Amino acid sequence: MSQNVSSLLYIVSGVLFIMALRGLSHPTTSRQGNLYGMIGMGLAMLTTLVGHPPAGLGAWVIVILGLAIGGGAGAVIAKRVPMTAMPQLVAAFHSLVGLAAVMGAAATLYAPQAVGILENGHIHKESLFEMALGVAIGAITFTGSVIAFAKLDGRMSGKPIMLPKRHLINIILGVLLVVLIAVFIGNESKFVFWVIVLLSF
Repeated sequence: MSQNVSSLLYIVSGVLFIMALRGLSHPTTSRQGNLYGMIGMGLAMLTTLVGHPPAGLGAWVIVILGLAIGGGAGAVIAKRVPMTAMPQLVAAFHSLVGLAAVMGAAATLYAPQAVGILENGHIHKESLFEMALGVAIGAITFTGSVIAFAKLDGRMSGKPIMLPKRHLINIILGVLLVVLIAVFIGNESKFVFWVIVLLSF
């Protein structure tokens, strides 16, 4: 799978996660949001396994073991939670998905040789773009999922948070995020990477 195709699929999965957050913010649309989240996660996992297949039997065993442990723990928790609290549970799980994306991108940045994205001592530009986009979407997903959980669980008002000049703030943050991603792709700065993380949270 080419870098361009994998980048596109990661973007699609990220959009699905954002749509999932929107759906999970209200009980009447939580089922649809859950579906978007499952499709997004399945697409992200498939893209990763096809684009960067584990090297050797031992690596596959670790991947399968991780999926089994995570899936098993999730299944046990889901069975113990009443159906009325299922939207909150899904939102909580989505926060972990976002956090995993952040940690995965950070691990890739600090050990690029492990996934074969180094060339002449530098990380491929496409991979830097994937990392920056992945960590931004992951951090936004984490924060959005925590807020969705709090709203669905009644710990926070379900009314939208209306900040003064919120549209201007969003535009400034969006432009700043794009600029930081461009800078990160240009110089591979770990400091800029963590600024992107903090800004996205």
